[in-house]
Amino acid sequence: MKFLRIILALSVTASIVVAGGKESAISLGLNASSKAIQQWEKIFEKDEKMAKLGIDKLSPADKDALKQYLTSHAADSDHPEAAGM
Repeated sequence: MKFLRIILALSVTASIVVAGGKESAISLGLNASSKAIQQWEKIFEKDEKMAKLGIDKLSPADKDALKQYLTSHAADSDHPEAAGM
């Protein structure tokens, strides 16, 4: 029973992180499927690239959530973001 609670807590936490990342992406005008996973990862490696997209203004937690969302729904991911979603 304790194991099930842990699994449930982890899945809820993951859902919240992705939801927060999606909201950040929308507010910044970023489309997850506009780039491949590796392209998104490169953006988060360079302060100049993050600044160009406005990512630098986010808190570290919001940056992590945004990166998770963008790479999870990138064009070459298992679950790319569909247009208008």
